[in-house]
Amino acid sequence: MNFLKAGSLVLFSLFTFLVKAQSDTVNTKSYADQVMIRVNLDTNIENYVFSSGEGKDAFEMDLSINNKTKTSFSVDYRIISATVSFSPRFLQGNNEDAMKGKSSYTDLSFRFFPGRLIQNVYYKNVNGFYVENMEDLSPGWQEGRDPYIQFPDLRVQTFGGSTSYILNKNFSARSIYTQGEWQYKSSGSWVPFVDYDLTIFRNKIDGIKSKETQYNIGGNIGYFYNWVIGKNVNISPYLAVGIGGKFSSYRDVQNSGTKENAQYATIRMQGGLHIGYNTDRFLFGGKMNFKSYAYDQKNNQTVENNNLYGLLYIGYRFAPPKVVKNTYDKIQKKIPVL
Repeated sequence: MNFLKAGSLVLFSLFTFLVKAQSDTVNTKSYADQVMIRVNLDTNIENYVFSSGEGKDAFEMDLSINNKTKTSFSVDYRIISATVSFSPRFLQGNNEDAMKGKSSYTDLSFRFFPGRLIQNVYYKNVNGFYVENMEDLSPGWQEGRDPYIQFPDLRVQTFGGSTSYILNKNFSARSIYTQGEWQYKSSGSWVPFVDYDLTIFRNKIDGIKSKETQYNIGGNIGYFYNWVIGKNVNISPYLAVGIGGKFSSYRDVQNSGTKENAQYATIRMQGGLHIGYNTDRFLFGGKMNFKSYAYDQKNNQTVENNNLYGLLYIGYRFAPPKVVKNTYDKIQKKIPVL
């Protein structure tokens, strides 16, 4: 896959997508004074693709995690949205340890909505990978009979965030991200945003430890649209592309004198589709999202990090307990932005 060419094509298409909708106006109903709790079931596919060479000399290795399904719980109140996720072992697809090894996936995220800004911060910890494309690397390998090559000690920790700005004041981002609002009329908006993260890779092979630290930053532009059907249903697609930089520092822990620094230009792309049903109390729906970035290394080598997942959710809204409301009001007096 030529990711750079695909990204350029999507960037051109994005700027001609739903431009007319930018002028739409909308009435919005807010649920900020309600506490909303949600249960989410998320089929997660996160992998790293390493490729090099061309034609007959082409080589590709696809690293993925064993845990494919996550459960998460979300709590939203006023401008704060918090989510905690984990991968239950009892769900199908999360327990194929004999063939794929053990994996763990945990993340914690917070999203704030001060005015037309969206601020997101998150922490993610992934441990245990296996080589998914064994058929490409070993022609005699058979699924269900032969185990996958495993990297049980490969751990990826990420501390990251993003800062976005909604250009159309009549567009409700909360209606898509957290269902904290409801739009009465269809509307869309361009959304420029900056994302950034610190990612730490740790691994141990044959007793030799290694560590790589990566700093990533990128500028992006996306278009979000909320298509309202009737009184209770909305369909919301979005697409975004961007460019950025990656700064990497690699160290062989067993030989602390060995350290390599590198810088790369990156191209990233993300998008998705949300379909939801909403009432003042109950809500449910589903999402399909993807996120990918790629960069070229020396000697015609390319690395891609891809995340694709589908999510089902069901939620309920209710008036906040007095202790929650009073505590928030006290904090808000000291921190007005809340």
